[in-house]
Amino acid sequence: MTKRHEAKYKIDRRMGENIWGRPKSPVNKREYGPGQHGQRRKGKLSDFGTQLRAKQKLKGYYGSISEKQFRRYYAEAVRMKGDAGENLIGLLERRLDAVIYRAKFVPTVFAARQFVSHGHILVNGKRVNIPSYSVKVGDVVEVKPASKQLTLVLEAAGLGERDTPDFLEVDHAKMAAKFARIPGLTDVPYPVQMEPNLVIEFYSR
Repeated sequence: MTKRHEAKYKIDRRMGENIWGRPKSPVNKREYGPGQHGQRRKGKLSDFGTQLRAKQKLKGYYGSISEKQFRRYYAEAVRMKGDAGENLIGLLERRLDAVIYRAKFVPTVFAARQFVSHGHILVNGKRVNIPSYSVKVGDVVEVKPASKQLTLVLEAAGLGERDTPDFLEVDHAKMAAKFARIPGLTDVPYPVQMEPNLVIEFYSR
């Protein structure tokens, strides 16, 4: 468990956006920042500030990724062929915790990390307890049989606030999902606009 799990809505307040699209987000009630000076008019961000904000938003969205780990994703995205921003999104969406969150096996990205760490997930029939594990195209990710009746899992499947994307083939009856293809930015159902190219610019300064 990380401190960020307890303070997940602080990210929303700091960004001024409901980055997970959650109905309980404080941004739904007030869009200004936290603290006594939160309602002050904000000045125009510099190019650096805009890039930093894009990085914080994308990194924050995926929960508890460390700066060191996020920078590694950037380095790998740049090495790969094609658009580095699109590559970055593909790498993040291949994370095992991101896949089970997308498949609606758990209600939040924070719960996804914990769920994987506690050994509730199988990949191609084998238990994997590493949230950052990189899922490959064709891999089948499923909830362990003994964990399928957990309240957390049953509640998540019924959530109406988000849909499962088409790069996953999800069978909620079996609590299994096949990773059909690596998604690009437009394939991922982010509740807010993400700008991975600004993230690439931030790190390549």
